[in-house]
Amino acid sequence: MTAARILFALFLSVAASLSLTPAQAAPAQGTDYSLINPPQAPSTEGKVEVIEFFSYGCPHCYHLSPLLSEWEKTQLPANAVLIKVPVSFGRREWGQLVRAYYTLEATGDLKRLDAKLFDAIHAEGQKLFDVDALAGWAAQHGVDANKFRSLFNSPEITAKATRADQLSRDYKINGVPTLTVAGKYRALGKDYPDMLRITRELAQQEAAN
Repeated sequence: MTAARILFALFLSVAASLSLTPAQAAPAQGTDYSLINPPQAPSTEGKVEVIEFFSYGCPHCYHLSPLLSEWEKTQLPANAVLIKVPVSFGRREWGQLVRAYYTLEATGDLKRLDAKLFDAIHAEGQKLFDVDALAGWAAQHGVDANKFRSLFNSPEITAKATRADQLSRDYKINGVPTLTVAGKYRALGKDYPDMLRITRELAQQEAAN
């Protein structure tokens, strides 16, 4: 992660903390969130499900990523879980990045390389939009390239990529990043800290019901 990106994340984290005040009014439909219609059944039992729909190819997702990581550590309610769903919107390049996400998850390297892949594409300008480029990049970061290639087009990864695309259609996602709560709410907000504040409050509200 670049130094500028770290400073940006710290700035946004402070802003997010300042926005979480006890006097904050309950989230309002139309201003703070929109309803998902029809509501979607969460896949996680016993937890309020927060989903981030994103793409490694999206510059807005890149800017949200460090703030979301910090938010998950410090602001995500204990009775909630964050799930990340990569989307393609039918774009071939983004579809390759969906597979890259699930391939790194399968090799156990996702947590270690998630931010690095964002940086490689957006800070370093690397064109990581096919299996050859992605396998080569992964190998430079300690991942077995042959294993990466084998998994990349495997039935397991194909099924996960197909499921991710279906989820984005079911949730009627037409832009990223998008945060949803409990299969019912799509967080809005005037900026990323505000969107994360609203997401937290919606999750707390849902847990109390």
